[in-house]
Parts: sequence; C-alpha cells; structure tokens
Amino acid sequence: MKFSEKWLREWVNPAMSTEELSTVLTMSGLEVEAVEPVAGAFSNVVVGQVRSMEPHPNADKLNVCQVDVGGDELLQIVCGAANVAVDFKAPVALVGARLPGDFKIKKAKLRGVPSFGMLCSVAELGMAESADGLMALPVDAPIGQDMREYLWLDDQSFELGLTPNRADCLSIAGIAREVGTLAKAEVTPDDIDVVTEQSDRQLNVRIEVEQDCPRYLCQVIEGIDPAARTPLWIAEALRRSGLRSLGPVVDITNFVLLELGQPMHAFDLAKIDGGIRVRHAAAGESLELLDGQKIALTEGTMVIADDQNPLALAGIMGGQGSAVSDDTRSIVLESAFFNPLSIAGRARRYGLHTDSSHRFERGVDPALQRMALQRATSLLLSIVGGSAGPVVEVVHEKQLPCRNAITLRAARIQRVLGKEIASDEVMDILQRLGMSIAPSETGWLVTAPSFRFDIEIEEDLIEEIARVHGYDQLPTTLPKTVATMQPHREGRVELTRLKEILVVRGYQEAITYSFIDPEMQRLISPHEEAVTLMNPISADMSVMRTSLWPGLIQAMMHNLNRQQPIVKFFESGLKFIKQNDEIIQEKFLSGIVTGQQSPEQWAEKTRAVDFFDLKGDVEALLATLAGGQDFSFTAEECDALHPGQSAAIYDVEGQKVGMLGALHPAIEAKLGLSQKVYLFELAVNCFENAKIPRFEPLSKYPEIRRDFSVVLSETVTIQTLKKTVEVAATSLLKNFQLFDVYQGKGIDSGRKSVAFSLTFQDHSRTLEEADVEAALAPVLSALTDQLDATLRK
Repeated sequence: MKFSEKWLREWVNPAMSTEELSTVLTMSGLEVEAVEPVAGAFSNVVVGQVRSMEPHPNADKLNVCQVDVGGDELLQIVCGAANVAVDFKAPVALVGARLPGDFKIKKAKLRGVPSFGMLCSVAELGMAESADGLMALPVDAPIGQDMREYLWLDDQSFELGLTPNRADCLSIAGIAREVGTLAKAEVTPDDIDVVTEQSDRQLNVRIEVEQDCPRYLCQVIEGIDPAARTPLWIAEALRRSGLRSLGPVVDITNFVLLELGQPMHAFDLAKIDGGIRVRHAAAGESLELLDGQKIALTEGTMVIADDQNPLALAGIMGGQGSAVSDDTRSIVLESAFFNPLSIAGRARRYGLHTDSSHRFERGVDPALQRMALQRATSLLLSIVGGSAGPVVEVVHEKQLPCRNAITLRAARIQRVLGKEIASDEVMDILQRLGMSIAPSETGWLVTAPSFRFDIEIEEDLIEEIARVHGYDQLPTTLPKTVATMQPHREGRVELTRLKEILVVRGYQEAITYSFIDPEMQRLISPHEEAVTLMNPISADMSVMRTSLWPGLIQAMMHNLNRQQPIVKFFESGLKFIKQNDEIIQEKFLSGIVTGQQSPEQWAEKTRAVDFFDLKGDVEALLATLAGGQDFSFTAEECDALHPGQSAAIYDVEGQKVGMLGALHPAIEAKLGLSQKVYLFELAVNCFENAKIPRFEPLSKYPEIRRDFSVVLSETVTIQTLKKTVEVAATSLLKNFQLFDVYQGKGIDSGRKSVAFSLTFQDHSRTLEEADVEAALAPVLSALTDQLDATLRK
C-alpha cells in the first residue's frame, strides 16, 4: 500500500515527525518498506504560460517561446517539446534554478538564440522516470507561483508491506484509523456530500449467486461532460499512490478505492443491454478485458453481465466492451461486496493481479458499499456534471459476514503477554480500535467492527492489545521448563549421522522443491502416478515428486552448466506416492554422483566415478547397522536406471529398502548429458531398528590365511561366491576377502578368475594344518558342485 503523507495528515495529524510516524507504524505491525519524497530536490521553479512562439531560425525541431512567469517582462525560452503551444501552462525553471541531479539552469544560447530558463517535464522535476513532453498544468494555475508550493511537493510517499490479514489498512481511511489509535489522535474524515436524485433512470439488478455476492449497489449518472479533466489534487493523490491518471471517471473510482478501500467500477450505460446480472460464467463464454486480453471463461467464475453477455470479471477487472471512453455520456457506477473465497485464486488463474482483486480476496468491509458509492457520485457530479438516478441495492443479509462476540478474559491477557494491563487501558484500546465492549464475569464480551476480518478468537484481541500497548513495553522473560531425559533407542541411527558420513565422503547436501515438472516426473518415474497440484506456483512445479532424483538431477545439471568437474549431492526428504485415494509419504535419503572420482592432483591419475564408487558410499551408510552385513545387493531393473548397471538393496527379511545404479542412457540423451551419472536412494526407516553391536573377545591364538584363485562363470556374482563359501565353511572361518578379478588371456571366454583369501582362527587353541585342511574341504567341494568352479593353477 502506497500513499501520500500529506493525504494521511488530512485525515489524522499526530504530533510526530515523518521518521517518528514511520517507526510507530512499523512497530505496530504495519511495516514501512520505503519513505521517499514525492518529487526530486529542485528550487526556483514557477508556473509559467507560453504567450507566443515562433520556429527557431536555425533548427527545425525547436521553438522560440515568450513565457510569462509573473514578472515585468516575458522570458525568451527555446523549447523542443512536441506539446508546447500558445497559452500552454507548464513549470518554468528560472535562471539560477537547481533541478534534481544538482543541474543548474544558466543563461544559454541554443543554435545562436538566447534562452533564459527551461520549460520542464515531470521527469526533469523528479516526479516520474520518463516523460513524453512538458508537464501540462491546469488553466487556473496561478502564474508565477512556486511549483513546490502549488503542487504541495514538500511531501513524502510511504510504502507499507501489509500482511494478508490487514486488508483493513489498504486505504487512507484504514491507515488513519490505525494512526489515530496508536497516537491517540482525532480522525477527521472528509465530509461526503449528500447526493439528491435528479433522474429516475435505473437498472434492474438480479443476483443469481447470492453466496458469492451478498450485496450489490449501482447508480446511473446521465449527461456527464466528456471534456472534463481530473482535478490536479486527485491526479496528484493517485500519482503519489503509484497510479496514473486515466480520465475523471476512472480516476474517481481509483481515488475512492485508495481513500476508503472499496473497489468500484464504471460501465458505459449505452453499452449495457437490459439490466445487471451477477452470475457464474457459462461454458464457452469469453470476455475481452480492459488490458486487451481476451480470455475464455471457466465455469464457476463470477461475472457481472447484462441480459446478453458478460461485462466484467467480478471483483477483478472490467471488460473492454462496456468500458468508459471519451464518447461516454452516461455511466453506471458499481459498488459491491464479494465473498473473499469467491475471488481468491480466480485472478491468478487468468494470469491477473489487480488492485481490486488484491482487496476483495483479502476482504472488504461489507458495510462500506453505500458510503463509497455516495462518495464517488458526489465527486463525479462536481467534476464531470450530470444527473444521478436512484441507488439500486440488492442485499442478502443472511449471506453477509456476521461478527460474533468474543470472550476476552483479563487473566488470559496477563497469561499470554506476561504483564498485567489495567482494565481501563484494555477498554480504551479496544474502543479506539472500533470494537464494541460489554462487561462479563471474567472480563469482557468484545465484538469486532465489520472491517476487521482478522479478529476471530481471544488471542486475536490480545494481539491487538499488545500492538497498541507497545511490543517494546512488554517484559522480556525466558520460558521456564523442566528438563526431562527422553528415552533414546540405541538401535536407531540418526539421520544427522548418515549426513555426516556422506559429507566426509565428499558429498554436499541439496534442498530441492517437493513440486517438480510433470515432464521430469514422467521421465524418471513413468509408471507412477503423481499428485497434481490444484493451484501450482508455476507450470513446471505442478506435481508432487515420487522420487528425490528429479530435483537432484536438475541441481546437478545446474552445476555442470557452470563447469563444476565433480558433483556429489545428497538430499533427505519425502516422496509422495499415490495409492488409490490416499497419498503415502515416505522419507528417503538419496544421492547423485558424476564427474571425476577425486580432484586433479600430482600423486595419482584422475578417473571418472563409477558404479562401485557409489556402491562403496552406500555400503558406508549401511555399515552403521552393525556392519551392514544384513543387506544384499541384487541386480534389478528400474525405469530411471541403466538395465545392466542397477541393483536393488534388500534387508535380511527380504524387504526392498533402496536402489542404486547408473542413469538410463535414454534419459541421459534426453537431458543432453555427456557423462555418466550415478544415483542411489535408501528408505530412512531401514535405519530405525538396527542391530546393536556386541563385543566379542579377541582370540589370543594366531590366525591362518589361505589364498585361492578359482575360475568360474562370469555370471556368478561375488556376493553369490561369498555366500557359498560362508555357508559351506565351519565356525573356524573368520573372514572372506576378495582381492582380484581377472578376465582375459589364459581364461576361457565367458569365465573369469577370482582371487580371494580365507582366514581361520579358533578361540581355544592353536590350529594345526590338519584342522585347516578339514575346514577347507567342504568349501572347495561346494565351489565345484554349486558354482562349477575350478582351482586355477
């Protein structure tokens, strides 16, 4: 909300400076985001009038003007503005004047012709960023008067950052109420002239959606003057509030919007067929808006229509077909109350955000419509003339918001604020806020005014008391609590520990959105149905993720595009799986790796990261669960992973707890990736019930190691080999260690050589050679019988 300090002080004028006013507003919750002068710093600029002009003898686009500035003689000024004309009034910077940017006006010769000053535009006075010509002043502007005095330019423009619950402060009237309450100053609103009916012309109004529009008023004004101009004081009030002047009818509706907070609209009476209907759009209807955009209306959108066609998007924007123009002679003024729920989200659905929709979707005072209509009509009659017809009002009282009494307890105020506030002060604050108060046994029964939509419960009232009393006046006390030792499951591995392991291994944590692009969702998880958002932030964030991989892939691509040679990210978060009518939320820890295995260095050659690097990282996480021995990796395909380089991770009970592998080549090609990418994901709940490590005493007897090299089928996995050995071996076997895999010369096609060591040890005696041979016999038999393995000579 942007407004002029001068305009506010016409309503309420507290004895405080601009800086003090800004501090008071901010401390009360109405944050002042900016305070800026309404014009640049300039001096010695006055109102002037061009008395005569003639073309410059040496320049086609310049004119030599004789300008009256209220002195004894006319000033000769050379001007190149396209809109300069005889009798034109504009600001004149006299010789010696200083303009914004510390620009000083001096006597000069332009193409050989002396010039004693400068005719100015709004941009040259620091009142706008750009301008098409000279600033046009009204015909009654007093010649010779200082421009700062004439336009009241010693003023500041405030900009407030209001929270959505404070829609009551989206107007000068609302801010004045707040300032009056905070500063204990009298609020003096402008008097609204009583409008007498001078015509019997009226329109029939029919509300077909009374829940969405419980109150609608309109009034016909005939015979307006199309040549009338907006008074300077209204145009300046709009400019200082961030709006430009568009003509008297539109300017007055915008002025009332800013002054009272009631959005209004004016229709050209000649363009309305029959009466006014407030209804929902029908299928197939369309509307051309004031901004020239033509939209297809969706069913359920509330519109203002005549007997034939839609005229406006209710509460959002008017239509071009019924807009007021320079030829308009009669208008229909609209002032209505729309249910916030019927407007919320509608504007954004059509790619719009207007001052009207901004207010209606937050809530407009349902008792304000008649006053606003009367204010607008009285201003219009005084500026553009015409005759007003009777006010037509259709209201459905049962659908209007009802303010219920709220019980406010004195003891509760002290409990919440930590300070006892005197009853007289509580009542004074609430009354100054416009609330009705009645005493009760425990405190008061308080009814909020119609413009305070945000006052619903007792805590809302206590917040208001704290705001007005002053947050800085409340005591600062530390909360007291009893520290209780909470039980901690020893078998649970905390997520923070898992993150620390990944960070130590070179990963960085990423945080991505739970909302992703539908295209990316279909690419990564084509067989999983995603949850579609009804009101997404944008089209590329319109579905809930069924995997953390899409966000990590996009983060990786962002870094690769910025020439990062190593990308190792992990993320923990929820993925959302749609099952029947339910949405299952599962927490996962996922990661992505691509690029070099380690930074470039002198000690060893760099190489690209591979599947086994990623598997080692995952095994490091699983090792927190009593060594990770209860998990197995099984080759298994996944839509997002390479068919030959992907594996599922299963726990000891056969439950699938994760996946890892290389990104599918088709996805790599689709995303334009030129290097291998590896991904993993682990269900966090598999770390909830880990086996608790138990101490085993070390044997004091020596261990014996035997090395073997066997040739077997290349399809046999190391995991199968290890399991076969461990099942066949006796209790003397303490460790299986793989140390070499070879394929090539000397090995038959389709087979491979695997070298591994077996370590034997007993806790009660020193092993003899015969003991080891007896322990090895069943192992070698199992390798031969079950895996068709042969010892390599």
